[in-house]
Amino acid sequence: MKKKAVYIISGRVQGVSFRYFTMRKARKLNLAGFVQNLPNGQVKAVAEGDESDLEIFRKYLEEGPIFARVDSVSVDLLPPTNEFSDFTVTDSHLIP
Repeated sequence: MKKKAVYIISGRVQGVSFRYFTMRKARKLNLAGFVQNLPNGQVKAVAEGDESDLEIFRKYLEEGPIFARVDSVSVDLLPPTNEFSDFTVTDSHLIP
């Protein structure tokens, strides 16, 4: 079943290529959405796709790239909105 997931990732996740790691993993799973740095040092990822792929994606986020340290990943599952056509890295000032 298709879902939308909003992930908030905490730890050492900025300045370690976390957003580009996230984009590559999302595209590998054919997920659509975006990833962005938050002003508080966290990273936010929003993805839409099959629920099973979203769970695999969460596991990738919990691992992170080699220089990251992931302390926690929270996730909210929502109904899909079909507003995304691809998965992109977004500047933090463009999307709230």
